[in-house]
Amino acid sequence: MTDNTMARVWDNVPSPFCGIASDDLKIEVAGPSVRVLENGDAVTTPGFERSVTDTAPRVGGKPASMTEAVQRAAAILKDARLAVFSGFGTDVNDTRAALSLIDKARGVFDQARAGGGVRNLLVLADSGWIATTLAEVKNRVEVLLIFGSDVEGAFPRFFERFVWNQETLFGQDPAKREVIYLGRAPSGNAAVSPDGRCPQVIECAPEHLPELAAALSALVRGASLQAETVGGVPVEVLQGVVDRLKRSSYSVVTWVAGQLDFPHADLTVQQVCQAVTALNKETRAAVLPLGGQDGDRTASQVCAWLTGYPTRVSFARGFPEYDPYLNDTARLLSEGEADALVWVSSLSAVPPPAAGLPTVVVGRSGMQFDTEPEVYIPVGVPGIDHAGHMYRCDNVVAMPLYPLRDCGLTSAAAVLAAIEQSL
Repeated sequence: MTDNTMARVWDNVPSPFCGIASDDLKIEVAGPSVRVLENGDAVTTPGFERSVTDTAPRVGGKPASMTEAVQRAAAILKDARLAVFSGFGTDVNDTRAALSLIDKARGVFDQARAGGGVRNLLVLADSGWIATTLAEVKNRVEVLLIFGSDVEGAFPRFFERFVWNQETLFGQDPAKREVIYLGRAPSGNAAVSPDGRCPQVIECAPEHLPELAAALSALVRGASLQAETVGGVPVEVLQGVVDRLKRSSYSVVTWVAGQLDFPHADLTVQQVCQAVTALNKETRAAVLPLGGQDGDRTASQVCAWLTGYPTRVSFARGFPEYDPYLNDTARLLSEGEADALVWVSSLSAVPPPAAGLPTVVVGRSGMQFDTEPEVYIPVGVPGIDHAGHMYRCDNVVAMPLYPLRDCGLTSAAAVLAAIEQSL
């Protein structure tokens, strides 16, 4: 850290906002203002630079003390038959405190963006997969196949940090790596190699991704397809992709779970995973599911430690019960099964849905609401206002988060603990 008159500049700052946990940011802090000086991107920079606008709680839309807000939140939970807790852009400590409160309140834990992760989990539970890590990609990948996703749009620095990196542990030249997009074209040029080679792009309409995955899996297993095209893609082109994967000493197939959002997408993911399993009979290959922005993967990790289940867990009967369908927040709200909503989001300023029932928000300063919640308690951001930890999308590295400023906001963990004590 260096001082510049009124400002402080921090080097090698980890980002809690991107699933790949970039840890090389240069950040300038002047009072409550935060500015990204180096290595920011379209995901990380807005996360750090969002202004602090709300510093005091509100109850019924009117300013209130922290004690009043905590007591009102506790009263809502006491009166609730079934409270659903959602949001969960949080770090480890915030999530632990939330789960402790949910357990005591006999509520339901769900994440606002759980859909993509649930689809992956259904595959993992049913048939398993051979998965890799970001470090393995960085050091070993020879061919990267991106299925049905725009990786660059969701993770702007993925290629810079893990594909076109300068050095590897085993002497591989990253500049010689090959990138193939299957199903969707990239939104930018990050996949272009340092020597100017463009990725191979094989496009098809999103509705054809399931049959494309099935064809890929069949070809890897050596099946002969009678069709000349699949989803508008010539079979000979798909066979060329399979042949290249088989020649590779280490290939990786990746996708962004949230972008495969169509009915029964888990079956499509399963076909992709089965293709990779079949590849391992001849060479080495693995999958890399991408996701976890704004602490999503961290919340599911902590939930798995404490309950045995990663998300959509109900404590209504006094013990954790997992159901990826029945414990869906949208379903619980639309069918009137929940009678209170607690929205916990210390990293993201995305507001809760207008649910038409008593709503408590323990969230980042600056949230804008279509309908003012009954209780709003603005809290500090892990990695900006206080220390914490978050998990990368590959689930193997817990990144430390550091306090960069003091704007007087407490942590979500402290607020949630106070509500629990008031029950």
